[in-house]
Amino acid sequence: MTEITPSTEIRDLRPFLDCAMEIGEQMLICGAEVHRVEDSIRRICYAVGAVRVDVFTITSSMLLTAKGPDGKLYTQTRRVISLETDFHKLDRLNRLSRRICSESMTAEQIREEIDAIGRIRHYPFWGECLAYLMIASSFAFFFGGVWQQAIAAGVIAVILRFVVALSDRLIQNAIFSKFLCSFVLTALTFGSVRLGLAPRADEIIIGCIMLLIPGIGFTNAMRDIFTGDSIAGVLRCLEAVLCALAIAGGYYLFVFLAGGGAI
Repeated sequence: MTEITPSTEIRDLRPFLDCAMEIGEQMLICGAEVHRVEDSIRRICYAVGAVRVDVFTITSSMLLTAKGPDGKLYTQTRRVISLETDFHKLDRLNRLSRRICSESMTAEQIREEIDAIGRIRHYPFWGECLAYLMIASSFAFFFGGVWQQAIAAGVIAVILRFVVALSDRLIQNAIFSKFLCSFVLTALTFGSVRLGLAPRADEIIIGCIMLLIPGIGFTNAMRDIFTGDSIAGVLRCLEAVLCALAIAGGYYLFVFLAGGGAI
């Protein structure tokens, strides 16, 4: 870890702190671990002239207090509502934070770069559907399924992508969204078996359910805990466990409503 050298130039810190918080918030939303977010904000603030920086971040909230060379204290808070995984955008934000620390950029230049990163287009929807199809089919094969099950898993995965998109728009609670997606997935799977399109439901469900499991969230939770951010790590871990329970709950709810005959 390189040493952070505070800037000796005296300038208004408020617009720079706003940019630093915006970068940190977007990094957190894109899937960065808490330690990386706090370190990036801290380095940016020192690079633009702060003499002391205190940052506290958890998965849903950010708090920054910085002391300028004139002795003034500046405080900002951010409420983080949504989380998603976008490593391409995260990489661009990381590179921007390094540029701020190594170059003399104005607040307007930093804001322009942030806006440009925000306009980055995600993968096209058809590309995401294709990825869902390939992942579900591959896992169905991997866990011992036959070609009928792989095809059924791929088709159901494409439908699942539409359900995920719809639930993300209509439902703010990620846990209930996972529950709903799992319920629809189970209904489609057993429906395909009842129609004779596939011999068994097990491999289809396993292949498709891998798309819903919060693996990245759990991994980041472990990394946060190992780096000493225990509160953020425990919160991430709890959220991942609740999402996993919601996925299981969606499956068992359909089985219960079907009278247990779906198994």
